[in-house]
Amino acid sequence: MRTIAVMNQKGGVGKTTTSVNLAAGLAAAGRRVCLIDLDPQAHASLHLGVEAPPGTPSLHDVMLGHRSLSEIRRQVAPSLWVVPGNIDLAGLEQELAGEVGRETILRGKIDELQGSCAPDYCLIDCPPSLGVLTVNALAGVREVFITLQPHFLALQGLSKLLETTALVTRRLNRDLKVSGIVLCLFETGTRLAADISDDLAAFFAASDPHAPWATATLFESRIRRNIRLAEAAGFGKSIFDYDPECNGAVDYGRLVHEVIAGESVGQLGQAA
Repeated sequence: MRTIAVMNQKGGVGKTTTSVNLAAGLAAAGRRVCLIDLDPQAHASLHLGVEAPPGTPSLHDVMLGHRSLSEIRRQVAPSLWVVPGNIDLAGLEQELAGEVGRETILRGKIDELQGSCAPDYCLIDCPPSLGVLTVNALAGVREVFITLQPHFLALQGLSKLLETTALVTRRLNRDLKVSGIVLCLFETGTRLAADISDDLAAFFAASDPHAPWATATLFESRIRRNIRLAEAAGFGKSIFDYDPECNGAVDYGRLVHEVIAGESVGQLGQAA
């Protein structure tokens, strides 16, 4: 099982859109996929037509130890399940204050998915912050995909993300690696977007070979600005169901192929 956290501490950079459409695309390609919505805004759940109002079973119950992921997850398409989040997650940091091992709760829950019913992929849509929820995601997965908008301020935010992954690697999860960078909201033909892409490639090429991001792939697939991606969320559908011929579907389709091509590196089929 490949376990991947999709993250960025900044909102509006395509994180949830990437989590949902990557999950849907992998499922359409024949992989069994479980998408965990760790964001209190629950946008990934809503994007796939799943709603868990406050007080109803959700990931919040899993994090408090009342339910398992298998009990909460809902099947939304062939080979695709969603573990819904909701606003109850917003108070989790206070609820778990003083709880021993609170940073690794999700790891234990993901481990329970192992076995004959285990998915091939477990994707986590992280909240736009670096709090206890995101730390739980990083402690529970082997890989991180970072979504970035190609502008210079994004590069400054990237350094903070990488510092966080390095800290988690040292203290909680030695297997954690930043394995992919996805450029979203990409404007083809602009000098800025091309310059940022070149700067990122140069940065990773020159990284410390022992850093968690040393082997990160800057995915060749660029997710172009496409209004159809935003529209799909409003209809509770992935881009492949909403408009399979649009640029957004083409771009995410290419990303899915790249991710599948890296399955041997991601150790699909091995324990997470």
